[in-house]
Amino acid sequence: MPENRLTKLKLFVPGILMAMTGVGVGDLATGGFAGMKLGVAVLWAVTLGAFFKYLLTEGLTRWQLATKTTLLEGALSRFGKPFFFIFGLYFFLWSYFVGAALLSASGLSLASLLGLKPTVEVRTALGLLHSAAAILLILLGGYRWFVRVMEACAVLLFLSVLVSAVSLRPDLSAVLGGLFVPRIPEAGGGELTWTIALMGGVGGTLTILCYGYWIREEGRERWEDLGRSRLDLALAYALTALFGMAMVVIGAGAQSGSHGMGLIFDLSSHLERHVSSWVGTLFLLGAWGAIFSSLLGVWQSVPLLFVDGIEATTSRPFSELRRRRAYRTYLLLLGTVPMLSLFVEFRTVQKFYSVFGAFFMPMLALVLLWLNNDAHLVGKNRTNGWGTNALLAAILLFFIGVAAQTLIKKLGL
Repeated sequence: MPENRLTKLKLFVPGILMAMTGVGVGDLATGGFAGMKLGVAVLWAVTLGAFFKYLLTEGLTRWQLATKTTLLEGALSRFGKPFFFIFGLYFFLWSYFVGAALLSASGLSLASLLGLKPTVEVRTALGLLHSAAAILLILLGGYRWFVRVMEACAVLLFLSVLVSAVSLRPDLSAVLGGLFVPRIPEAGGGELTWTIALMGGVGGTLTILCYGYWIREEGRERWEDLGRSRLDLALAYALTALFGMAMVVIGAGAQSGSHGMGLIFDLSSHLERHVSSWVGTLFLLGAWGAIFSSLLGVWQSVPLLFVDGIEATTSRPFSELRRRRAYRTYLLLLGTVPMLSLFVEFRTVQKFYSVFGAFFMPMLALVLLWLNNDAHLVGKNRTNGWGTNALLAAILLFFIGVAAQTLIKKLGL
């Protein structure tokens, strides 16, 4: 491939990494169940949710390029010990429950593909296999091999999900209506809850912070690089929205009483009955690719957040950071300790994973409203405009609503 074409492709690497890290079993299930409940009439909610997350990640990027520090470094230096303890508690709990959900989901998905009965022992063994493969790839393969595997998973995921959606031959006029005419159809209750979940539940939570480390790895450190990141992010969230819409289309018309991985298996059976067995298998293969890439992305990037929080040394390249004791220690803990939850029902793990994930977005929006409006920190001509502030305030209120809905639903309050 010509060198200039490779250079152009590298432009989108951080966005692809973020999209693939953010899309996991929760995103698969949320899109599928929303489609099952509300049909394609709510496709507009997927695109609006992707736009919200684009604005948050763009704000994070503007902070980093303006100040030469990550957003986490800025928040820790600005808000001090109270933020350190609050974020630290949230970070460790999020790591545990997300790690547990990914280990369990990866074990379940591979067991299904191999035709094995998903007992606790099988889930544990296959989850450990995924974790060990990710750790070895990160420590021995380095950043470039990490990127190659994530790109391969991206191709597998999007091709499988799009092929599955198109093979169902959805009504094109209904799809276009759902995309461009905002409405929430009546569905016997819970319509608003699932629409909000669809807007807030596709595309990652705390992993958004990891985008800052990936653009630094790609050499983007100047304010002039903001345009490249905006283009990169636009593609990333366009792909995320496309994935979410495809999952809604696949879910529309299906029936299932399950959640999480059970729903994914039911959607695969739905495709087998209405299209062919190979499409159902292809969908399961794509789901496995989504789960493994999410696990790999979390394993690679979340220890960077840990190092950033205790040492503020992430301006150094990943090739050096992965040899640091703090990075290796947290990586090994992340890849092993959550296995304790594999002996707990997957639905219970997913419940706590969803609850902790929901509270990150309002926290991020609040931090960006605070820090990116301080001209002494980001520069006089680099603060938020009034339009950006209005959108961030709206996003803050929206994600507070998402968090409240999630807390009420998952904890049965």
